[in-house]
Amino acid sequence: MARFLIEVEHEPNKKACAQAIQTFLKTGTHYMTNAEWGCSDEEHKAWLIVDVDNKFEARRILPPAFRLQAKIVMLSRFTMEEVDEVLNSHAD
Repeated sequence: MARFLIEVEHEPNKKACAQAIQTFLKTGTHYMTNAEWGCSDEEHKAWLIVDVDNKFEARRILPPAFRLQAKIVMLSRFTMEEVDEVLNSHAD
């Protein structure tokens, strides 16, 4: 399984915030009810981190109204050994 960051933006006004949050909460799914929101800091987005097999599955987690505009990024972690290997293979 891979890990993905899902970012969902909505209109920057209180009504749009409330409607987006309501839509997420009404789904009742674990991912949607545990989304993180930036609205209180004027960043009108929701973020979720999910463990699924691919981007298609990550997108399907979202309510249909938010699927198309969502930004989905596969997340990775690196070890020092991996970074050293890349840097050594590209030495000047």
